Amino acid sequence: MPPVFPMLTVLTMFYYMCLRRRARTATRGEMMNSHRTIEANSRTSPLNAEVVQYAKEVVDFSSHYGSENSMSYTMWNLAGVPNVFPSSGDFTQTAVFRTYGTWWDQCPSAPVPFKRTPPNFQSQDYVELAFEQQVYPTAVHVLETYHPGAVIRILACSANPYSPSPPAEVRWEILWSEKPTKVNASQARQFKPCIKQINFPTNLIRLEVNSSLLDYYTELDAVVLHGTKDKPVLSLKTSLIDMNDLEDDYEEKNGCGMDNLNKKFSSIALREGTSNGYFDKLPYELIQLILNHLTLPDLCRLAQTCKLLNQHCCDPLQYIHLNLQPYWAKLNDTSLEFLQPRCTLVQWLNLSWTGNRGFISVSGFSRFLKVCGSELVRLELSCSHFLNETCLEIISEMCLNLQDLNLSSCDKLPPQAFNHIAKLCGLKRLVLYRTKVEQTALLSVLNFCSELQHLSLGSCVMIEDYDVIASMIGAKCKKLRTLDLWRCKNITENGIAELASGCPLLEELDLGWCPTLQSSTGCFAKLARQLPNLQKLFLTANRSVCDTDIEELACNCTRLRQLDILENPQINPKSIH
Repeated sequence: MPPVFPMLTVLTMFYYMCLRRRARTATRGEMMNSHRTIEANSRTSPLNAEVVQYAKEVVDFSSHYGSENSMSYTMWNLAGVPNVFPSSGDFTQTAVFRTYGTWWDQCPSAPVPFKRTPPNFQSQDYVELAFEQQVYPTAVHVLETYHPGAVIRILACSANPYSPSPPAEVRWEILWSEKPTKVNASQARQFKPCIKQINFPTNLIRLEVNSSLLDYYTELDAVVLHGTKDKPVLSLKTSLIDMNDLEDDYEEKNGCGMDNLNKKFSSIALREGTSNGYFDKLPYELIQLILNHLTLPDLCRLAQTCKLLNQHCCDPLQYIHLNLQPYWAKLNDTSLEFLQPRCTLVQWLNLSWTGNRGFISVSGFSRFLKVCGSELVRLELSCSHFLNETCLEIISEMCLNLQDLNLSSCDKLPPQAFNHIAKLCGLKRLVLYRTKVEQTALLSVLNFCSELQHLSLGSCVMIEDYDVIASMIGAKCKKLRTLDLWRCKNITENGIAELASGCPLLEELDLGWCPTLQSSTGCFAKLARQLPNLQKLFLTANRSVCDTDIEELACNCTRLRQLDILENPQINPKSIH
């Protein structure tokens, strides 16, 4: 009788393939039930008591509505016990991100989105929270007090922010994720997503949000981390497994995850073949056009199929626009090193959120730019905290064609580093939101970068006199179309007059939370008369704005689409209609 083992092996492989196919077509409800089954069957010994803790500290974040010198509406309100919950409403003691809705992407200052962004990456903002004790998480609760529903992803990190020595390895693991969904109720809620178990303890939790479906700003009050000191043991009764996890494991073992990006394009062993099928009959340009629709990981996988497609996938023309932000949790020096030969023609590069906690070094970034920076036109570096003065110096020396530079929330950059930006005379867009740029460096930038069309100086607290800055902008930046002066504390009617007379092409102006501007000086009325192209104007929380100002805007700014006069009790509702 022939042995049955080979047949069993074949059946086992067939069964696994069926499970994988079922996982790809499974409904969200089935996957959620599998999570619940695992949690229901997990066993915690009496000695392994659950630890419940609130965030001790806010470690990092991408934006917030509040001021850098205040606690109102800032991310720092997420530290500690709840200030507001279970109450509902608009409270200054909560954490609020900078924007909401879709209008932010529709204004003149909105950058063109990158192609090839994976459809499952929809995060717009993030906040990272440190907790006192490392635990194996069993639950994460988010206390939302106003317009909930923005949180779309929760991650855990293996690094302990309070450890005196840096870890040998830093891992991020997704505990829960979901596509943006509309929550119709605006009342407070305790958001309790069903999270995945991980195999390392953590005291560093990251929330990622997407506010595009919200009707108003979301407000978060606190985050609660539940967990055990010892690793929970799964019961043998567990019958269902989240197939998404199996799929991830399968991809990583086969070298298809971003963890192995550095291995994808290097030393790929391809089988010798005499034919590439119908691909041999297609023009080179057509194959390139087809591959242009693939994401970066898909290009990596396809490069391993045959020599012809490997050649196409490694062609620098496939990397003209390179968005690495979705892979921030895995991208490191090694990844950049192996991408380097393919990026010699890159023009748009997005490294926002990447490189933190030692993932990318100054030397690794410098090596990459020295090879790949000559053709760069756009460089996104929002929240890239590995940057220092050397990095900006390298950018100014190697990226002479640069027109678009985003340093938003790079708040660890020293003030002297910004002097190097003045060498980039061709800049058309510069974002310095929440940076430590000082007045002297900024004046130098404005003097030499006269081609600027978009400038963001929101929440730049190190600038001493915004009237001087506004005067320089009016004198040098004649092509300016959008200007963000959000929370500029000391600009007056004199600075506004210089702006309005010197920058007649302005389409967007953000003067939200600028308390030194007073309607009684006539500054808003003059602004309306001199800037007829305005499409967006923010006068948020300026309680001096009156009906006359609204009438002037209505008469002179016929293209105006977005007007923010929030928290202004003097406006008669009839004057808006």
